Amino acid sequence: MTIATMSVRTRVLTGAAVAAVVGAATVGAVSASAEQPGTAATAAAARTGTAGQNLTQSTGLTIEAATRAAQAALAAAGKSGQHVSVAVVDRDGITRVLLKGDGAGPQSVESAERKAFTAVSWNAPTSELAKRLAQTPGLKDIPGTLFLSGGAPVQAKGAPIAAVGVAGAPSGDLDEQFAQAGVASLGG
Repeated sequence: MTIATMSVRTRVLTGAAVAAVVGAATVGAVSASAEQPGTAATAAAARTGTAGQNLTQSTGLTIEAATRAAQAALAAAGKSGQHVSVAVVDRDGITRVLLKGDGAGPQSVESAERKAFTAVSWNAPTSELAKRLAQTPGLKDIPGTLFLSGGAPVQAKGAPIAAVGVAGAPSGDLDEQFAQAGVASLGG
């Protein structure tokens, strides 16, 4: 079959198929050349990545360490016959581990998370922060916070990297004692 004997429709479809194949080959060649080491784009990316001017590093607990802290706090509460929930948050206040102990009240889950968030946000035990409310009552209006005893920060070189929050015991002092047991389990 020659081009002269092909219908218009066949010629259009054949031309479109040829154009697609040529286009795909061109894109593949461009992609392949962009991925080869030594190109200007790769060198520029390497310089940017190694310069470090636009990068930051942070320290945080591994999930294993966060779990260990939560389990230690829950165990301390269990030894005292208390039914609590425990939350461990990272430096940004994001919950990494949450354990609702057997028999813990439904409100204890959110309270534990909010205590941990508050402790890491101010790098202080929430018992100390609760005392600040007398001078600055507006603190209680900050979303996600709870200024009741039961939150303890985890520090590295004096900076907060995480926090343990406990809720559900009959007093905040007990909650905070259990949170401190979680922090102590980290060995720091």
